[in-house]
Amino acid sequence: MVNLVNIENVSKSYGVRPLLDSVSLGVNQGDRIGVVGLNGGGKTTLLEVLAGIEPADTGRVSRNRDLRMAVVTQRTDLPAGSTVRNAVLDPLGITEEHQWAADARARSILTGLEILTLGLDSPVDTMSGGERRRVALAAALVQDLDLVVLDEPTNHLDVEGVRWLADHLISSGTALVVVTHDRWFLDTVCTRTWEVVGGRVEQYEGGYADWVYARAERARLADTLEEKRRNLARKELAWLRRGAPARTSKPRYRIEAAEELISDVPPPRDSVELMAFAKRRLGRTVLELEDASVKAGDKPILDHETWRIGPGDRVGLVGVNGSGKTTLLRLLAGDSEPVTGRRVQGQTVRIAHLTQELVELPPRKRVLEAVEEIAGRVQLGKQELSASQLAERFGFPAEKQWTPVGDLSGGERRRLQLARLLMAEPNVLLLDEPTNDLDIDTLQQLEDLLDSWPGTIVVVSHDRYLVERVCDRVVALFGDGKISDLTGGIEEYLDLRLKIVSATAPAAAKPVRDDGPKVNAAERRAAQKELSRLERQIATLDKKEAKLHAALAEAATDSGKLLDLDAELRGVVAEKEELEGRWLEVADAAE
Repeated sequence: MVNLVNIENVSKSYGVRPLLDSVSLGVNQGDRIGVVGLNGGGKTTLLEVLAGIEPADTGRVSRNRDLRMAVVTQRTDLPAGSTVRNAVLDPLGITEEHQWAADARARSILTGLEILTLGLDSPVDTMSGGERRRVALAAALVQDLDLVVLDEPTNHLDVEGVRWLADHLISSGTALVVVTHDRWFLDTVCTRTWEVVGGRVEQYEGGYADWVYARAERARLADTLEEKRRNLARKELAWLRRGAPARTSKPRYRIEAAEELISDVPPPRDSVELMAFAKRRLGRTVLELEDASVKAGDKPILDHETWRIGPGDRVGLVGVNGSGKTTLLRLLAGDSEPVTGRRVQGQTVRIAHLTQELVELPPRKRVLEAVEEIAGRVQLGKQELSASQLAERFGFPAEKQWTPVGDLSGGERRRLQLARLLMAEPNVLLLDEPTNDLDIDTLQQLEDLLDSWPGTIVVVSHDRYLVERVCDRVVALFGDGKISDLTGGIEEYLDLRLKIVSATAPAAAKPVRDDGPKVNAAERRAAQKELSRLERQIATLDKKEAKLHAALAEAATDSGKLLDLDAELRGVVAEKEELEGRWLEVADAAE
């Protein structure tokens, strides 16, 4: 296997703080590596040292002499005065006779990244930050590369764009190193995981699910690890085991000890109990839209639509960028009024609305003082937390709680904003892209709080992992003026979007869209559904096998019953082995 990049005993510090300490690792041809870790822990620094953007303080970084590499970080900029065509095609040195073919490839990628409608001749200077990031990503993906290095590429993509990017990176065969907090993306795309922690880089085989298993095992072995980290790992393991379908990638190993960690963990939430509690707090009426019409400028979002959100409802709202999700959330919050119809709010409803914009925070107060300004203690379901405990849940350890708010980064302000909202003890949460700027550990803390939160939740998020875990229903905006209820969740939404795009795509564009990778992507999705079905069957047989073993122990003195039970057990084991064999075959296709 060809080695593309290698770093040996590399150290890198900013000020007195070491972010990388004697790190050695390598990237080989075909590797797809996900980089995870706490915000500010050194993930971006590792990428920039690896790519040659930043020099190492000590150690050696070597790259293959003929390496073709593109880097898209959060600092990536585009040439001033350029158009989309200039930024994406000019670096390729395309001759006029090959311009059409290059345009076709670029159009395919720009369609997937949701910016083709802007036009290839649109100036990049007038675009939003998210649009510019997508153009920079397209400029990298159109090249014929050995390695692509990406820092948070999913931040400005909707659910559909994230899936397209995952399919494209898998089918391209290009080696990849990516920093992302999108756990579905990590699990779908990555074959290895690097965790940047305490100046070191821990390496694991597999994607997010495999990393969680390995980290839980590390927690089991490390008796000095904080109990809260161990408990969070156990809860996350229980979710991965019992949660949404197609959650795990093909396992590289089994960690039996890690499996034992979740044997006594209850389901993430008791929906019946939470629903009953929510009805007592909220009454029968929460939020309702009656015959409502809503526009964003001249664009219709709802057309005489009626929608009722009840006590304890947990709803995920999805749609393409620009479909009106944020507009609808603002209407629910009471920040705007419908053009026709009316909005109804229950008398006992207390709304907390997390917007994508950073709200004004008291710059001269300390973090803890800013949280205590709202309340000293908060009751979240069965949990009672002090302001300090809640701040710690959102990534502010005791020493960080005395930092002036004015000195916080954008991501830290976002976490503080969320903590202050929850301290007000609302009973309705409207969350617009709550995962922005949150690392995976903080996401787990947020999900842990929402698991037992006895109120109504409406979430807009491109993070399908969070939507599938936190929400019980998924609704979508398809641009037809309706709110569509999707019993099949996000997978049904993506299937419907694919049909809509196929039906409306221009005839000339269809050959480009249907060329090769899309067929492979469809086959992979079918294989993932088959994996989910097989996993459910195997789980059922696991339970049956356990019951038969218990029955055998109880029937130790009854020889006739023992024979019957033994025959039944052998049949169950044989069926399970057959299904596991089929699982391995399908898992290869899914990859």
